[in-house]
Amino acid sequence: MALVNFTDLDFDQIKTSLTDYLRENSDFTDYDFEGSNLSNIIDVLAYNTYISSYNANMISNEVFIDSATLRENVVALARNIGYTPRSRTAAKAIISFFVNTTGFTTKPVTLTLRKGIVTTSASVFGSESYSFSIPSDITVPVVDGIATFRDVVIYEGTFLTSNFTVSAANPAPPSRYTLDNANIDTSTLEVSVRDTESSTSSKKYVFSDTLIEVTDTSRVYFLQEVEDQRYELIFGDGVFGEKLKALNYIDVSYITTNGEDGNGISSFNFNGRIVDNNNNLVSTGISILSTVSESMGGKEIESVDSVKRFAPKIYSTFNRAVTAGDYEALIPKIYPEAESVSVFGGEELSPPQYGKVFVTIKPFYGPFVPDSIKNNLKTQLRKYSVAGIICEIQDLKYLYVETDVNAYYNPNLAPDSNAVKTVVTNNITKYSDSSEMNKYGAKFKYSKFQGIVDNSHDAITSNITKVEIRRDMKPALNQSAEYELCFGNQFYIKRMDGYNIKSSGFNVFGSSNTVYLGDLPAANGKTGSLFFFRLQGVNSPVIVSNNVGTIDYERGEILLKAVNITGTSKKVQDIPIIEVSACPQSNDVIGLQDLYLQLDVQKSSVDMVTDTIASGDNTSGNLYTATSSYKSVHIARLTESEIAGSTENTSAVTSDTYTVGSTTSSPSVPSSSSY
Repeated sequence: MALVNFTDLDFDQIKTSLTDYLRENSDFTDYDFEGSNLSNIIDVLAYNTYISSYNANMISNEVFIDSATLRENVVALARNIGYTPRSRTAAKAIISFFVNTTGFTTKPVTLTLRKGIVTTSASVFGSESYSFSIPSDITVPVVDGIATFRDVVIYEGTFLTSNFTVSAANPAPPSRYTLDNANIDTSTLEVSVRDTESSTSSKKYVFSDTLIEVTDTSRVYFLQEVEDQRYELIFGDGVFGEKLKALNYIDVSYITTNGEDGNGISSFNFNGRIVDNNNNLVSTGISILSTVSESMGGKEIESVDSVKRFAPKIYSTFNRAVTAGDYEALIPKIYPEAESVSVFGGEELSPPQYGKVFVTIKPFYGPFVPDSIKNNLKTQLRKYSVAGIICEIQDLKYLYVETDVNAYYNPNLAPDSNAVKTVVTNNITKYSDSSEMNKYGAKFKYSKFQGIVDNSHDAITSNITKVEIRRDMKPALNQSAEYELCFGNQFYIKRMDGYNIKSSGFNVFGSSNTVYLGDLPAANGKTGSLFFFRLQGVNSPVIVSNNVGTIDYERGEILLKAVNITGTSKKVQDIPIIEVSACPQSNDVIGLQDLYLQLDVQKSSVDMVTDTIASGDNTSGNLYTATSSYKSVHIARLTESEIAGSTENTSAVTSDTYTVGSTTSSPSVPSSSSY
């Protein structure tokens, strides 16, 4: 009898295999399987085999962390390698207020803001009002009748407590206690233990995620996620961590939160409880709340995909930070607000800086990591770092991609050009917001971008997209300083007579004119020099200072010698900046090392061009509008006021679109003058 394959999961295939197997038996020769009652029995057998095979396959998948799909199984597998998934994180806001006690009969010495709910959102935010709490009491002194609660950090969510009693019948370690509430922000956990329920004194226990330096007297607890996104507290066994005793009473407090939903709230009403040093309730003299910082930082519980990604990395680090991968795995654990992390060793730099590791972090909220958090991260990372390795946490460096899209369209297939332009712009915005762009090591894929434009609407026949890369330099005003701008991508040299890079305007000490940064390539086409120039018109430059720096076109680096910059033409959030842009050698742009790649939609443009050939208006193509693949409008990044204030006629240089057969003129060769 021939062997039959019974490994197929398809019902029909299983049924066919069973039928073929029976046909090999001489007792069923010429038997009509389909027309007999035996067909029903075969269906039952095939269905049972199908269900059993499916279950066996799913069970096999759930055994491995890469293929598991159920959160409980992924978490359990991660637990086996010592990884605890990040809990839901409460959004945090900062408020300030004061209490005027001059009218109180009994003059208090201190006032205490009790833990629990402090504020509620002043109005309905969306469809729900949100509560904000603090996990522990805050006590401040009364000075000249005023008690000031300054920079109080409040957490979105509800303050809750749980209590447990160690069993007298079976106090054997380890002691495990499950918190009944889901959506807990574990960073707000406060755990203390009393000898008995009636005891008035308590001992505080702290969270530990490692056995290093944990002794038999360490008052620590361990934490792990269990079913339904709840958490279990685990206390010591007398070897690692202090052992609990019979009838010990455990007090646990925490905040349950709505995660991301609590972000963006800036208006609050006081709803807290204040008592004086005699425990008298204070209900008058409370000022209006002042919002120092709106709520931000709220996040959902760590996703299954994130657990699958980071759990093996954390396991491979063995709680030490040696390689760049170790730091990339540890930092999100220490600083959950990190959206993206870039780490590289000093040996990768030119010249190399041995013994250093450089870290750049993109937080979920805000462009930069505060200095206080940087210092805390350095302290935390020292626990894992090898002696002799210096960790440097750098400010975020953005590399912007700007695009000029000329989209050709057939007007016969679209209601109007604006409708098509809107669709194109929306698709570009979606691409700019995608995870493909907003991360370290991201790549702007030129062909994919063109495909997004072409596929936006049936009316679009093609597109010519020009690409520029930009860095924003923040100068140290009114002091002499050197500057370095690294783009991480090779510059394209369009003109050997200069003006391949462009900058926005700025002022330097000793000159009353607004100046701009220009470049002049050397004969080798690899390096060049920088100069300052002013404008008599939009494209009429006059050099005011030569050899102010160097440029490396192959490496995409700009080095500016010591210069005293006194002002800039452009600001971002009241911060003076100088925009510097260049055309990349390749339209595929990479965010190298510590450069965070972003597609700047605000500085990009979409222009609709009628495809006269596709529409049938000009099938011969003699009046076809051709578009250059390279930018050639202005030699500097001008503001609208700078363009409007120019006396030069700009009508000839405001577009790089021309009719086939026509000619265009180039900007003037630079002349020279002094300050």
